[in-house]
Amino acid sequence: MRIAVGVTGASGAIYGYTVIKALYDLGIEVHAVYTDMGRKVLEYECGHNIEVIQKYATVYDNADLFAPLASGSFKMNGMVVVPCSMHTLGALAGASGRDLLTRAADVTLKEGRKLVVVPRETPVTPIHLENMLRLARSGVVVMPAAPGFYHKPVTVDDIVAFMAGKILDIFAIEHTLFKRWGN
Repeated sequence: MRIAVGVTGASGAIYGYTVIKALYDLGIEVHAVYTDMGRKVLEYECGHNIEVIQKYATVYDNADLFAPLASGSFKMNGMVVVPCSMHTLGALAGASGRDLLTRAADVTLKEGRKLVVVPRETPVTPIHLENMLRLARSGVVVMPAAPGFYHKPVTVDDIVAFMAGKILDIFAIEHTLFKRWGN
């Protein structure tokens, strides 16, 4: 299995890091692309630089439109953009493909593969909601970073793991990141 992970500059870099690490730990091939702000937020919020991510994923420069992720012939099972800034969400809704992250997401969608976006901003405007609706109507799974609490989280890591697990669920990837309801 091969999954692409895009990480933007919205707050919530820990979500992207946790998804990448969980996929790696499960033996899934991970290809990652960070926006410039995504890299800065990773350092600011998590204290990690991109070299840490390179332990778990093949990492591409967001300006490299010659990277494999830019082509539909590069087989992937899907892509998740986590966290997804409203700037990137708007670019995805407009199918701009102006950088590697948005191009890879556009390719994922056009090839009929699973694309998940995890917006993290709040509150949202009608424009944000319309962009989310446009993406959802195009087959994108829009999964706002809104964790549940029925698993009785104790730490922030428990809350983050819940969201990471819900993302993996979309790709039918078995995991033990959180305790399921009724178990």
